[in-house]
Amino acid sequence: MEYQNLHVIPWQHGAFWVTVAIIIFLVLFGKKIVVPVTGMLDARTASVRAALDEAAALRAEAEAMLADAKARQAQAIADAEKIRENAKAEAARTAAEYAKEARAITRRRERLALDRIAAAEKAALQEVRSVAIDVATTAAAILLHDGFAEDTRAAMIDQSIAAIPSALRQAV
Repeated sequence: MEYQNLHVIPWQHGAFWVTVAIIIFLVLFGKKIVVPVTGMLDARTASVRAALDEAAALRAEAEAMLADAKARQAQAIADAEKIRENAKAEAARTAAEYAKEARAITRRRERLALDRIAAAEKAALQEVRSVAIDVATTAAAILLHDGFAEDTRAAMIDQSIAAIPSALRQAV
């Protein structure tokens, strides 16, 4: 059966006429069909190309933004490190200053305490001397009163009064 189809005249077969009709249709209307389809495909190609170009531009912009962000991050890290170092130096300087001030305050308080102790010692010594003078004076008065007779006392007083001008001249 297959070989019988080869011996048939082509225009007597239906497939031939269908093929001829398609060829005629394509010749007559092919240009009218191909031009809009080609235009649609070209438009679609242009829109895809524009989308790809836009995607490439967006990618380049994103890469630029990423590089800028990394640079700003590196700068921020460097600034933070510099701030931290400055803070450490400031803290050390402040600690040294406060230590120096504390030592000065301690020295002043120690000096004040020593001055108070010296003043207290001086006052105590003055009081001891005053009490000693009072005791010595009282003891001398008692000894003089009890140790000398009445007539000897009057002679000693007169002698002491007479010695006052010469004693005053020697002291000057």
